[in-house]
Amino acid sequence: MKFFWKYLFPGCYGLLVYATVRILNDTISGFKFWRRDWTVNAIEVTCSIIMGFVTMFVFRKMLNRFDRKLSRPVSYKTVMGELGWVFLYVLVSSNAIFTPMAALTDDGLSWGDFATINIIPLLFSLIYYMVVRSNKLLQAYVDNQLQLEKMTNDQLQTELKFLKAQYHPHFLFNALNTIYFQMDESVADAKKSIEKFSGLLRYQLYDQQQMVPIKQEIDYLRNFIELQQARSSERLRLQVDFDEHLNGEQVYPLLFLPLIENAFKYVGGDYHLSIRLQKENENIRLEVCNSLSEHLPLKKIATGIGIENLRRRLALLYPGRHQLSCRRNNDSYTASLNLLLNQ
Repeated sequence: MKFFWKYLFPGCYGLLVYATVRILNDTISGFKFWRRDWTVNAIEVTCSIIMGFVTMFVFRKMLNRFDRKLSRPVSYKTVMGELGWVFLYVLVSSNAIFTPMAALTDDGLSWGDFATINIIPLLFSLIYYMVVRSNKLLQAYVDNQLQLEKMTNDQLQTELKFLKAQYHPHFLFNALNTIYFQMDESVADAKKSIEKFSGLLRYQLYDQQQMVPIKQEIDYLRNFIELQQARSSERLRLQVDFDEHLNGEQVYPLLFLPLIENAFKYVGGDYHLSIRLQKENENIRLEVCNSLSEHLPLKKIATGIGIENLRRRLALLYPGRHQLSCRRNNDSYTASLNLLLNQ
């Protein structure tokens, strides 16, 4: 394709301009140029082909010069300036080549010949300029959009990493606090907790960047729940229900954990806590309900760093495909999260 545009198209362009000029002039005058001496026609055709190559060479230089300004906003003044250069070149080159040819051949140069010689090359040049320039501007627009999209994605990835970096200290503090109290009661239990804690950290370090099977997430949640149970009061009545039909579904990790962690943190009153993770059609639904102390304010529960980070991560990872609700009903607090897997 490059061979055609570089070596064949310029000659075809020159022949097209020459043929159009001849057809218009000869149709009006009734002259039949093919009856002339073939050397005259050969000279005119050769000059037209040479003009096509020269014109394409000059246009490439001009367009390269125009392209260097694409980084600036394209304005009306810019476009008119480019068209001015195209007009100037075409008028000079056409009158330098075709006007002497018309004056020295056939019946001489007439006003009709002069008008045709200036209008036809200009018309084809403008068509060529508009096609090439529009393609360049469109390509520049597409490149800018791709660059903007890449910058947006990079910014979102940076924000996600920042949210995860905020989340880790919060989790580490709670887990280490649990192990600390266990060491006073049973070193063996503390060792088991450290093993579970190591598994939790390993999951966070290696499995956060991409979607994971829901089974891995459930295993992670089970370990976390067991770790929390170890530090909870014996009065705690815990109910856990993970749907057996959940297995190969792909989800982003660590989205369910903040709601469960929040429940363990604020459970009080009659110390009842229930966790249900179910599949409902194309949705995965987590519902966590815990009893509360009588005077615990709702604002303190629903605006912690873990919940705020969860809201932002959901907005980034599941835009328009999630629903998070938190509500208090007298002495209990219920948080539910719906994730739409396919859309």
